[in-house]
Amino acid sequence: MSDNEKRRRSTVSYGKNDKDGFIHRSWMKSEGLPDHVFDGRPVIGICNTWSELTPCNAHLREIAEYVKRGVWEAGGLPLEFPVMSTGETQMRPTAMLFRNLVSMDVEESIRGNPIDGVVLLGGRDKTTPAQLMGAASVDLPTMIISSGPMLNGKHCGVDIGSGTDVWKFSEDVRAGKMTTQEFMNAEAGMSRTPGTCMTMGSASTFACLVEAMGLSMPLNGTIPAVDARRKTMSHLTGNRIVELVKEDKKLSSYLTKPAMENAIRVLAAIGGSTNAVIHLQAIAGRMGIDLSLDEFDQLTKTIPLLVDLQPSGKYLMEDFHYAGGVPYVMKILETYMDKKQATVSGQTIGEIIDLAEGYNDDVVRTLDNPVKENAGIWVLKGNLCPRGAIMKPSAATETLLVHEGKAVVFQNIEDLKARLDDPDLDVDENSILVLKGCGPKGYPGMPEVGNMPIPEKLLKKGVRDMVRISDARMSGTAFGTVILHVSPETEIAGPLAFVESGDIIRFNGPERKLDVLISEAEFAKREANWSGPETAPKYNRGYYKLYIDHVLQADEGADLDFLVGKSSATVTRESH
Repeated sequence: MSDNEKRRRSTVSYGKNDKDGFIHRSWMKSEGLPDHVFDGRPVIGICNTWSELTPCNAHLREIAEYVKRGVWEAGGLPLEFPVMSTGETQMRPTAMLFRNLVSMDVEESIRGNPIDGVVLLGGRDKTTPAQLMGAASVDLPTMIISSGPMLNGKHCGVDIGSGTDVWKFSEDVRAGKMTTQEFMNAEAGMSRTPGTCMTMGSASTFACLVEAMGLSMPLNGTIPAVDARRKTMSHLTGNRIVELVKEDKKLSSYLTKPAMENAIRVLAAIGGSTNAVIHLQAIAGRMGIDLSLDEFDQLTKTIPLLVDLQPSGKYLMEDFHYAGGVPYVMKILETYMDKKQATVSGQTIGEIIDLAEGYNDDVVRTLDNPVKENAGIWVLKGNLCPRGAIMKPSAATETLLVHEGKAVVFQNIEDLKARLDDPDLDVDENSILVLKGCGPKGYPGMPEVGNMPIPEKLLKKGVRDMVRISDARMSGTAFGTVILHVSPETEIAGPLAFVESGDIIRFNGPERKLDVLISEAEFAKREANWSGPETAPKYNRGYYKLYIDHVLQADEGADLDFLVGKSSATVTRESH
């Protein structure tokens, strides 16, 4: 056994000829493992978020088998283990509430078990960031396999996109332009295969960013979930993770500040989800990387939208993959990218760029022929959001990017649902909708409700977009002139808490300003008379209470305060 093998974590459990070694090996042999697999070879954990309650990840049990093939072939021992899975479409009140809980599950499962490296199998947009947060706090050799996008949705002879077309069709029903039966008929054709949203939703966004950060094999972000090439990639990942263990290349070798900056630039070019901001900040916090909210604006302000994909464009993820995927986007962005960055594949970003080719210049555009000039993430500041708010201009209406209007305020999500379609609601197309009580602590969990519906009486007049402001998030599949993540949130007496219906709000996107036009004295008066947030319900036990007591604000990544940083992979005490 080499010195490197003797230093491996798995050797502490499986390499000793004493009582402890007997216990560790003996119970594992009940699974049919022979003596020679405990000979010092790398033990690879396969961290699987497979769940039938998470449709995006429903095929990951099969994907795990292909990873195992690759690990066995490379001389490793693959051991699969489950962790909690969070399905955005199924979990209530919001999957984001449980992202940090999943990260704790992943962190302690990796740290506590005798594994030398780990492959993270995730898909839904909360599972992959959660897995990466947990893995970052342990820092073993790590690779990621995303579940991949669904095939394009099909309805009445045209492609339809998950999420994006749901919002469009729903508004058409409310406007009287589409019947309920027509709406329901689209349901079966929307989600035809396992996998994530085939629009540039949060899951597809993060899968692409994982690739841009160099934490997966090339094309991880775009190969369709059911394409055989995702199985091939999984086999090759199994090969490669064994090599990373032998080379002692930990996650921190690849997950660096320049790698994250590369990903943020790609985020702008692909029209990626605003949810990426809060996830990348949380991951940076685990790695000890200083990544401020302002850097998202600075790094993306000169990068146009290059990928013509819903919700900011017209195509879908399947089309993006066939057009060249993330490697080709990085090739177009070559002058912006740090090409020296190493990736877990063994190639540098520059080497991946050199091999990239594009096949459809209508889907992936060039810098001199972008889909839109305004892309990336705008970080707004002002008396309404002193610690920041964000928006995605590529999904907004150009004419609303500078706007002043009267606030129509909803105290919480229940208030919104109760009054939005009231014919007597004092609202017109120039109004600004304001939703309170949907931040990390207030909801709790910061749900994807920031893309508030348009009031029905305005829909029937043909209005399809308005400026909307909240301390909530929105799905990456959503669109509109939506200002999100207002910080500090309502629940902790952020300025949003004191906005009243009738106040004039001034939004200037190009200048990154968001203000309510009331005096400091009026602000102080309202704060003094404030009786607390009108949020409901309150939670007094279990994980909900732990979360509410310790969650950070949106501009800090909404991690739990005591999870920031890492505890290493070291465990000094035995179990018997």
